[in-house]
Amino acid sequence: MSIAVPAPTSTDPQGSSKDDVQVEAQGSGGQKRKKDVAPTTEDRKRFSNVSYWAIGWLAIAHLVALTAPFTFTWEALAVTLVLHWMTGSLGICLGYHRLLTHTGMKTYSGVRYFFTTIGMLAGEGTPLDWVADHRKHHACSDQEGDPHTPRDGGWWSHLTWLAYHTHNGDRKAYLQRWAPDLYKEKGMRVLDVLFLPAHIAVTGILFGIGYIWQGMDLAISLVVWAMFLRLVTVLHATWMVNSVSHMWGYRNYETTDDSRNNWLVAIVAYGEGWHNNHHAYPRMAKHGHRWWEFDITWQAIRLLRAFGLVWDVVDYRNAAEKKAAEQANASA
Repeated sequence: MSIAVPAPTSTDPQGSSKDDVQVEAQGSGGQKRKKDVAPTTEDRKRFSNVSYWAIGWLAIAHLVALTAPFTFTWEALAVTLVLHWMTGSLGICLGYHRLLTHTGMKTYSGVRYFFTTIGMLAGEGTPLDWVADHRKHHACSDQEGDPHTPRDGGWWSHLTWLAYHTHNGDRKAYLQRWAPDLYKEKGMRVLDVLFLPAHIAVTGILFGIGYIWQGMDLAISLVVWAMFLRLVTVLHATWMVNSVSHMWGYRNYETTDDSRNNWLVAIVAYGEGWHNNHHAYPRMAKHGHRWWEFDITWQAIRLLRAFGLVWDVVDYRNAAEKKAAEQANASA
């Protein structure tokens, strides 16, 4: 079922109406090609561009996670669920995605860095890399230059795109192109350096807590479950947004990409599965647009707004809708 409302298409990474990626004619047949979208998938798939660091990081995480059935404890399961929600929902969905990438709300600097740090501990890369890749995804969604479109293959969009550098060898230029606002911040560049040390520190903390609490068995259990299994499951939940939500589901809006709303992805990815809604209105912090489209990350944002920790939250689709909401609140 579709609302079939045309959504404003945008090439601005943060979801505004600005058209900063120009278009030129290319080849025969009158096809169009966007400028400044390099590297393309074809450009990236070369041996010299393989990201050995990413492959090693993900391989180790998955191999350790495979030992989870042999290291289970109820205590570790409880900690894992809490950290999964914190890093997946508060860190990635709220911090990296809706706050940093799309500026869907405003907040204090300390709160902003708090959620950014939690997002970093999801293991999905530094805030600079994550934001740059995602803004480029919106600028070129399911077109040439999209870092992870299923049009280049389902497994490519889910996982194998990470095996190759998205910056094509010039990371600084890539970050300055797609995340110039964040690259200027010294704090974001510090977190960029602290990505791996932060994960090592958390692993050590979990091991220490477990050892002091109940000894070596719980220490190992917490590391395997709350660190590695939690990390792997959060990763795959996010990757499902890139793959599944661009292949299967329903559409509320007519957009220029293949984005879909998928209820399963919305559950495991804390509301991010209402992906067609998001691509139609990228800056909206509220991803569920129909009454049944529950978005748990949006509920966290509402709570933060109620406590005055975030404000100017974008929960409207256009200026008219914003004005109507303001008038309704004023007369209430």
